Order: sequence, then C-alpha cells, then structure tokens
Amino acid sequence: MIYTELVVFILGVSVLFYVVFGGADFGAGILEIFTGQKGVSTISKAIAPVWEANHIWLIIAVVILFNGFPKVYSTVSIVLHIPVFLALIGIIFRGAAFTFRHYDAVKDSSQQIYSVVFRYSSLFSTIFLGIILGALVSGTLPEQDYSLSNLSFYQYFVAPWFNPFCFSIGLFVSVLSAYIASIFLLGEVETDYGYGLIAKFIKRLFWASVVTGSLIFVSSYYQGLDFHLRFLDHSISIGCAIIASAIVPFIWIFINRREIWSLRILGGVQVVLIVLGWLANQWPNLLYYHGGGILSIHDASAEQTVMKVLLIALIVGILLIFPALYFLFRVFKVEK
Repeated sequence: MIYTELVVFILGVSVLFYVVFGGADFGAGILEIFTGQKGVSTISKAIAPVWEANHIWLIIAVVILFNGFPKVYSTVSIVLHIPVFLALIGIIFRGAAFTFRHYDAVKDSSQQIYSVVFRYSSLFSTIFLGIILGALVSGTLPEQDYSLSNLSFYQYFVAPWFNPFCFSIGLFVSVLSAYIASIFLLGEVETDYGYGLIAKFIKRLFWASVVTGSLIFVSSYYQGLDFHLRFLDHSISIGCAIIASAIVPFIWIFINRREIWSLRILGGVQVVLIVLGWLANQWPNLLYYHGGGILSIHDASAEQTVMKVLLIALIVGILLIFPALYFLFRVFKVEK
C-alpha cells in the first residue's frame, strides 16, 4: 500500500502546484477583464514565458489518474465528460488567443478579438475546472455502472455537476485564481498607478472569495449535501481556514510596504492552506457517490505492481521537471 500512498502524495502536490501556478496563469486572464487594455502589457509580460509550463501539473495529475486510479479516471471522463469537454475547449481557445495576440506579426483590430477570447475563456475554463472538482466532492455522482444504469441522460451526465454547489465552487476557484494572480502581478507593474490599481483588486478579490466561499457552504446545506458537515467535523480543515484568514492583515501590511516577495510567499501560503484544507477533508477518499457511497484511494488503486512502476516513472519525471522549471524561471523571471 505504500506505493499507492506515495503516488497519491505526488498527485496532491501536482494539484497544489496547478492551483497556485496554473491558477495564477488563469487568474491573470480573469483580471484582465477588469483592467482592460491597461493591463495587457503587464499581464503578457508576466505570463508569456511560463504559461505553457504551468499545465505540466495538470498533465501529471491526469497521467496518475489514468494509470493509478482507473475508476476515478473513468468516472471523470464518462460521467463528467460535458464539463471536462467545456473546460478543455476553454483552455484551447485561451491558449490560442494568447499566442496569436502576443506573437502575431500584424497588429490590427484582431488583437482586440484575441484579448476578449483570452479574458473570457480564462474565466470560462476556471469555472468549469471548479465545477469538475465540485462534482467529485459533492456526493452527487451516480454509483451505478454507466453501461447498466437506468438513469436518464440528464440524471447521469448533467445533474451531478449542473447544480448550485458545483457552480459555487467554480466561482470560488475563479476568484481564488484572480486573487493569487493579482498578488503575483504586483511585482510586474512599473508605475504607481498600476500598483495601486492591482492593490485595490486584491482587496476586492479577497472579499469576493469570502462571499463565494460562503456560497459553497450555503449551497451544500440547502442541497442536502454533507460537504459542510465534513468540513466542520475536520480539525485540520478548520485550522487551515483560520490560518489562511489570519494571514490577511499581513497581506495588507506588505502591500503598503511594497514587499513583493513577502506578499508572494504569503499569498502562495494562503492558497496552499486552502488546498490542504480540502485534501485533509477529502482524505482518504477520492469520490463521493449519491446515496452515501465512497471510493477510497485503496479501493480505487490499481495493482501494486502498476503503482510501483508508476511511482518510479514519476520520480524520474520529477528529477527532470524541477531542474527544467528552475532553469526556465531563472532565465525569464528572476531579475538580473
């Protein structure tokens, strides 16, 4: 079983990195909805060298699920194929629009179209990634085998994710992404006006995260789900939420002092605490089914021989990925 737990640990780290770095990437596009053309140059400069590399964490997570936890992968790819498809469409449109906007040799009115597509596909993608997450933790997934189910198309492929709880998580993920992007972007702006503008967005996005986070618990309660009960019954989840909230005054202090790296570290810690609170609440289960059924990591795990080979492959990959990412950020993001 040790192989399974080690693979799950790497899966958790991959999700964590994707939320922090990929979330900041998506969040920059969401933030541009509000900054408009004023933020285009700063955002393009900030994410252009690294935006594609951030998706490596999502790829690792998908590979782990496909090989190590096929029951989870099949549920996501079959029952949740609609939100998965929509999220992927958003990611494709977002990447294509950003690339054309940034590298197109001809600068004309098409740049505005690319910008609109980039901004709203960033929001669209994060909402549906959050919806997928919500469906996995909500307890609305059908437990029957899809080939034998007597449920209707709507009951099986729409109802598990098309509900207030999942959409509230989608909104929360979008706000959280914009929040961490704003914190990271403070170090990229070159004018006092730009710094003040982003600082205002950070404060507004914090309160927006409070509102959308509250919607998660309210919708869980009114839908008759047990997510809020599981959260309130878990000391680690509550502790992570308290510590993340206690960091907020220090965020304001460092904004006023313009201590960029302290801000980035604390902002990253806040997001890490939110993800850890969710992972602790989820452990040791991967899926929650309608009617109270659960699928734990050990029930969903592939054979230990498979997990051993997968773990070795992941370790080799990590030894290659981290030095490459360090070199990438060293070249493009570290100030000379």
